[in-house]
Amino acid sequence: MLNLPIRFLRATRGLAAVEFALLAPVLAVLLMGTIELCNALQCRQKVTSETSSVADLVAQASTVSNADLTNIFNAGNSILYPFPAGNVTVVVSSIINLPNGQNVVDWSVPYNGGTPLQPNTQMTVPTGVISAGGSAIYVQVSYNYLSPIGNFIIGTINMSDTFYARPRSVPKVTYTG
Repeated sequence: MLNLPIRFLRATRGLAAVEFALLAPVLAVLLMGTIELCNALQCRQKVTSETSSVADLVAQASTVSNADLTNIFNAGNSILYPFPAGNVTVVVSSIINLPNGQNVVDWSVPYNGGTPLQPNTQMTVPTGVISAGGSAIYVQVSYNYLSPIGNFIIGTINMSDTFYARPRSVPKVTYTG
């Protein structure tokens, strides 16, 4: 043991408190950042789930009306809980394969301010999604994630996803308006 005068030993007694005071804000920021990252990832997963679920629900029908689509949009929005559904836009479209091999938009219905695709607009669809003379349901979901914690730091994060689904019981899902 060192033979240090008493005055040197007393000078180190508050060192742990000073170190903690310096590190506590950094640790708090790291904790809040971890929580925020987890919330954003959870929201992203819910946007992906909503996209595929809406496409699947429309693809199960042979015809859809405005009332049917409203119910499907509401069901999709319930997937987003606990995140606010007012920040989501959804566009459901039917893409058909014409005899000349082109894929064009048959109908498109927006929800909550989404921009519908124009009918008869040619679409590029991944290989294998639409067979000759067939169709596909194409769903686009956009969500503006507003962090409850990091609102002042990162602001709004725009999340979006798309999904294709083949109609299950008919060659083409008909929209009745």
